[in-house]
Amino acid sequence: ARVPYFSYLSVMHLRETFGERKDSNSERMRTHYAEADNELHHLLIMESLGGNSNIVDRTVAQTMAFGYYWYVIAIYAFNQPAAYHLSELIEDHAYNTYNKFLTEYEDKLKGMPVPPIAKKYYVEDNPFLFDLFCTVKDKDEQGNFSQRRPQLETLYDVFVNIRDDEREHWKTLCNLVQYDDMQGVENKMVVSTQPKPTPPADSLP
Repeated sequence: ARVPYFSYLSVMHLRETFGERKDSNSERMRTHYAEADNELHHLLIMESLGGNSNIVDRTVAQTMAFGYYWYVIAIYAFNQPAAYHLSELIEDHAYNTYNKFLTEYEDKLKGMPVPPIAKKYYVEDNPFLFDLFCTVKDKDEQGNFSQRRPQLETLYDVFVNIRDDEREHWKTLCNLVQYDDMQGVENKMVVSTQPKPTPPADSLP
């Protein structure tokens, strides 16, 4: 899941090396790094639960990640909105998958402990990077942007936060696809990207 953000950064760093300078790129690069770091910690949490114990699964996943990295680089280099839209669809699917998992295994997950790596990332670490990838936030009564501060009691809470992280990524990607701006619209107004309507046949040349 962190591969697309790494691909975006690779292309942006290369362009920067050859002289491209845009003020918006600096903020976008920092955000993509924070998103990659967030997905890395999702991976570390899954590995701590035994998700990398099967060598066949691990080899297949690593091979797919290698190919996917170059695939996203090619798309991002020529069509940024298309690359962002691909990730938008994937993050939306991830959110729905985690949500279904939480519904089906709620009782079991609430009886399991929090992995140390999850507590370190969500509770103990400096929240700078965590706050950085949450680009589409609600405002409080004073007009200040709210901040997520996860509370972890059981493994269920860990997966709730992982699910919610995917929604944060989705919101950022929706804004990038539709407005080319990470803060294109506020939290409650974010919607999935819709395909452009096909013009009537009689309007075509």
